[in-house]
Amino acid sequence: MEEAIKKKKIAMPDTLIIVAAIVLLTAILTWIIPSGTYDYKEVNINGTVRNVAIDGTYHVIDKADVVTTGFLGFFGALYRGCVNAADIIFVILCCCGTFGILVKTGAFHAGIGTVLKKLGGKEILLVPIIMMIFGLGGSVFGMASEFYGFYPLIVGLGVALGYDAMFGFAVIAVGEFVGFMGATLNPYSVGVAQTISGVPLYSGTSYRAICFLVFMAISIIYVMRYGAKIKKHPELSVVYGEDSIHAFERKELDSFTFTKKDALVLLDVVVILVVLMYGLMKRGWGYPELCGLFLIMSMVAAGICRWSPNKWCNEFIDSAKTVLWGCILTGVAKAIVVVMTDAQILDTVIFNLSNLLKHAPEALSAQFMLIVQTLINFFIPSATGQAAATMPIMSQLADIIGVSRQTAVLAFQFGDGLSNIFWPTADIVIICGLGGISLQKWYKWFTPLFLTLLVTQMILLGIAVAIGY
Repeated sequence: MEEAIKKKKIAMPDTLIIVAAIVLLTAILTWIIPSGTYDYKEVNINGTVRNVAIDGTYHVIDKADVVTTGFLGFFGALYRGCVNAADIIFVILCCCGTFGILVKTGAFHAGIGTVLKKLGGKEILLVPIIMMIFGLGGSVFGMASEFYGFYPLIVGLGVALGYDAMFGFAVIAVGEFVGFMGATLNPYSVGVAQTISGVPLYSGTSYRAICFLVFMAISIIYVMRYGAKIKKHPELSVVYGEDSIHAFERKELDSFTFTKKDALVLLDVVVILVVLMYGLMKRGWGYPELCGLFLIMSMVAAGICRWSPNKWCNEFIDSAKTVLWGCILTGVAKAIVVVMTDAQILDTVIFNLSNLLKHAPEALSAQFMLIVQTLINFFIPSATGQAAATMPIMSQLADIIGVSRQTAVLAFQFGDGLSNIFWPTADIVIICGLGGISLQKWYKWFTPLFLTLLVTQMILLGIAVAIGY
C-alpha cells in the first residue's frame, strides 16, 4: 500500500495537463505584458500574398481595446484552439487513416522485411538511410505534415528491431526536423525569409548544405549511440516498461514475402508523393490537396488488395482512432496562440526581443539573433509566419549590428527549425501524439541533443560571420 502511494506521488502529469498549464500561464501573462502591434502590409512572396510587418511601426495598444483572458475565457480558449487547429487535426486524421491502410496491406512490412534480410543482421544501417531520407524531405522541400502518416510505422519498426518506441520515434522526428532546420532549398523557411530580407533567392546554398550535413551527422550518431546502449541494456531505455501502441514483432516482418501486389502499393505511394511535391512546389497546393491525394492513395491501395469499400472504411477509421489523443493535444496547444493573439502581445514580445539585439556585443550578435529567433518560435510556431513577422525587423537590425542579411536568414532558419521539436506550441505536441510518446519522456531524451545542436548552430553562425557569408 505504501509503495503504491509513493508511485502515485511521483507520477508525472499527462502531457495534456502540462500544455493546458502553459495555456493558463499565458492567459495570466496577457494581463501583465503590454499589448501592441506593428503595422502590416501585403507583399507577394514567391507567388503567395502574405502580411508582412513594417519595421519601425510598433505601437502600444490600450488593454481596454484587446481581449485579455479571464476564468471562462481560459476554458473557451481550449475550445477555440481546437477549432483553429481543425485544418491540421483533419490532416493528422487523414494521414494516419491513409498510412494505417497502407501498413495493413502488408506492403511496408514486406518491403522492410526484404531489406532486413539482405542486410543480414546489420539493420542498424537503416538508421542513417531513413534519417537522411526524411532529412532531405525537410531540407529541400520543407516537408513536415506530409510525413505524419509514417510515425506509427517507424515507431513500430524501432520496437520490432529490438530497440524501443523512442528509438523509432527519434529516427523520423529528428531526421525530419533537423533536416527542416538545416534547410537548403526549403521554400517555407529559406525561400520566404530570403525574399523578405532582399537576399537573392536560394543564394548561399553551399554553406547551408554543409550545415545540413553537420547537423545530420551529429543527430544520426546520437540516435545510433542510444540504440546501441538500449540494445545492450534495455533497462536504460527512457520508455522502459511502457507498451507502445504501435509496437509489432520482428517475426511479423520476417513472415512477409514481397509480391507484385506489394510493389504496386509502394508504387502508388511514390507516385502520389511525387505528384504532391509537384503541387506544393509549383501549384501552391495546401492541406486540401494533400488530404485529397492521401485519400486517393489509400483507395488505390485498397483496390490493389481487392478490399471492399466497407473494409476500406473500417480500416481507415480504426487507424484514425489511434491519434485521437494527439489531435486533442494539438488543439489545446493551439489555444496558447489564441490567447496571445486575443491580447495582442505577440508583437510586443518581438519588439522587445529585437531591441535587445541592438545592445548585443558585435562579436556575438549572430548568436544573440539565433537565441531571439528560437524564443520567438515559441510564440509563432510557423516558419512562414515567423519569417513574415520577424525578418523585416531582423534584416534591418542585421545592417545596424554588422551582420549580413544572409546570416540573419541563417539564424532565423536555425532558430525556427530546431525549436519545432522543443517548444510545446510547435510540432512536437503533434508528433508526440502520433507516435504515442509522452512529452516528458521526449524532453528527457532530446534535451542533450537539443543543447548540442544549439551550440553547433552558434559555432556555424560564428563561422558564417568570419567568412563574410
